[in-house]
Amino acid sequence: INFDLILENIKDLNSMFGEGICQIEHTPWGARLRQPDPFPLTLYQNGIVMGHRAFRSYQHPATQQCLQDIMDGYLPSELQPRYPNGV
Repeated sequence: INFDLILENIKDLNSMFGEGICQIEHTPWGARLRQPDPFPLTLYQNGIVMGHRAFRSYQHPATQQCLQDIMDGYLPSELQPRYPNGV
C-alpha cells in the first residue's frame, strides 16, 4: 500500500470536491452558508476506519478496493451512492 499516494490523492480529492467551500443550504426562513460535514478516514498499521464504521483490515477485499480507488484518484466506489457529489 502506497500511503504517500493515498494521502496525496485524498488532498486532491478534497480540493476537487470543494474542501473549505461553503454551500448554500435553504431553510424555511431563507438560506444560510454551511460547510459540508467531513468524512474521516483513519489509516492504521493494519487497517482503516472510515467514517464512524468498524475497523477494517487491509486484508479485507472491500478495504483493498477502497484503497485502490483512492490510489487511482477516485472517490471510493462504496461511498459514491451515498455521496454522489463527493465528500
